[in-house]
Amino acid sequence: AAGRQRGTRASASGPLLSSASAKPIGEGRGSDRIGVKASTSSRLDCRRPPEMAIRRGSSCAVLALLALASVAAVSADVFFQEKFEDGWESRWVKSEWKKDENMAGEWNHTSGKWHGDAEDKGIQTSEDYRFYAISAEYPEFSNKDKTLVLQFTVKHEQKLDCGGGYVKLLGGDVDQKKFGGDTPYSIMFGPDICGYSTKKVHTILTKDGKNHLIKKDVPCETDQLSHVYTLIIRPDATYSILIDNEEKQTGSIYEHWDILPPKEIKDPEAKKVQFGVCL
Repeated sequence: AAGRQRGTRASASGPLLSSASAKPIGEGRGSDRIGVKASTSSRLDCRRPPEMAIRRGSSCAVLALLALASVAAVSADVFFQEKFEDGWESRWVKSEWKKDENMAGEWNHTSGKWHGDAEDKGIQTSEDYRFYAISAEYPEFSNKDKTLVLQFTVKHEQKLDCGGGYVKLLGGDVDQKKFGGDTPYSIMFGPDICGYSTKKVHTILTKDGKNHLIKKDVPCETDQLSHVYTLIIRPDATYSILIDNEEKQTGSIYEHWDILPPKEIKDPEAKKVQFGVCL
């Protein structure tokens, strides 16, 4: 999971992976790191999401879950789940990103400013204008004939001026101590808010080392309440984006991302052919 925050406190709960396709197109192998990254001038809070959700960093609790489900099956195989209960620090690696610049912040283990259960805790970015990165491992998996579900909950406890809360699926070769903004990933998903113009859900898929941004504008929530963000990627190359279990966007990955090369390419040397009839 990854995120960026500036100007206010925020809370988020981590990603859920349920169902199969760690890669957007075709069969592949899933990443085996889940990371939380945030740069913030405000605090980031994570709170425990509903069933099959993995949370990400902010000023509340974070719950993480990774699972794979077959197309015909109702149940899913859970590969990673994190409720941030006692012992969570033994499962997560705090990155040293920005530490040499004295810009690395400290994570808090807390239930946040507002909560329904004081024991329902997560990790919180504790200082404004700091950078945060943390990651955890999960087993390798295959996405063949499976559906991938990535889900997490975000809560911004203060009015957010500029920042983002993203979930990232990382590769197994990542140096977790160096996890940061330039670390390669397979998927990035989550809300991005900055000023009046940017209030959307980022969905970026990576293929052959290139990041592809979704071409659709999917508005995100901007209040101070908890919201569940869900990304579903199916083996038939269709996808859905849900907020609070309500579908906000769906369609074909081939149509809504520039992952495949265009069917036609303009030829700057091409000239219009003139046709005439001689009598």
